[in-house]
Amino acid sequence: MEDIAKKFNHLFNVISSEEFLKMESLGGEIPFFISTFNPNQQLEVNKAVKGLKNKLENIGIKVLELNLYDISMSIINREFEDEEIFELEKQMDKEEFKQALQSTLDLNEVLIPELKKIIESSNAKVYFLTGIGMVFPFIRSHNVLNNLQNIAKDAPTVAFFPGDYNGQSLELFGLLKDENYYRAFNIDQYKVRK
Repeated sequence: MEDIAKKFNHLFNVISSEEFLKMESLGGEIPFFISTFNPNQQLEVNKAVKGLKNKLENIGIKVLELNLYDISMSIINREFEDEEIFELEKQMDKEEFKQALQSTLDLNEVLIPELKKIIESSNAKVYFLTGIGMVFPFIRSHNVLNNLQNIAKDAPTVAFFPGDYNGQSLELFGLLKDENYYRAFNIDQYKVRK
């Protein structure tokens, strides 16, 4: 298991650096960063993300956390009456229910516009993308990342990913390989120039 305290100390040092916040030394690439972790450490990482966010805000770096699960549940609660979603789940087979949720959370028509609205109403210096594993298989992380790069350009985005990232593809939970190319940096290997 990875030492989460050491990992998040590194993240604090990187994210609080002027170089990172000004999006320097990216070679013209988008300011997207992936921080991977062992899915078995999800609860520990959730606490560490909150701690990192507080620590950054204490030194004046405003963080906007985009928790995909919380945002998705907010959309679902707007679309369905109380308990209606649970009744639908009982009535449908798994594939039908998955399709119904994907339709409600349509990436281009619903989720990305919602994320855009949240980002535009914020003056954050960095965005944290969390809840990635909790929305699988209804929302695929590569779809969010590919679409988010068009709206999250004004500040660096750090995606906390439960799995592996080799610089070109993501492997959710260390099991589900995605062959899509990502224009993201592995922040766990990022070195700040002093």
